[in-house]
Amino acid sequence: MSDEPATDTESADYEDVTEWWLDNDAEEAMLAAQTECTFIWANKEGWPVGVIMSFIWRQGRFWLTATSQRARISAVRRDPRVCVVVTSTGAKGVPQRQTVTYKGICRLHDDDETKAWFYPELAGALHPDEDMQRHFASFLDSPRRVILEVEPTQRISFDGTKQAAATAAWIEDSG
Repeated sequence: MSDEPATDTESADYEDVTEWWLDNDAEEAMLAAQTECTFIWANKEGWPVGVIMSFIWRQGRFWLTATSQRARISAVRRDPRVCVVVTSTGAKGVPQRQTVTYKGICRLHDDDETKAWFYPELAGALHPDEDMQRHFASFLDSPRRVILEVEPTQRISFDGTKQAAATAAWIEDSG
């Protein structure tokens, strides 16, 4: 199979989208710009469950936070295998229609050293106003709060801008 996209509408195939992966530079730009993901874990019965969470991408890992009484924290303690899904939707300064899904291993932190860098970093990513950043970081520093570190182990990506360009070429060639 060729790495080049099909050039006529009869051979255009939306069932095989593997050639429309997200380039590493585009992925890094999206992860730096986006602050929202879907975090997915398995509940006691083994069912996948997910919520939308704020995150930052640092040191090649996702960093998130929740209080320890949340079901996701008990689930991660039982089974650290999780999934994180990020799209470019709503992120400023990056092309839209990009997405990446990661399987990963989640570690929980509640140490002061991690809190000292993470709370200000997350607050800075979520709030442009410095005064609001300080208030938000202090709000996060609560007794039962833990920090989730997700180290990706596998990724699946898609770049809709590549698909759109291929579609336009197919239409032009067939027209």
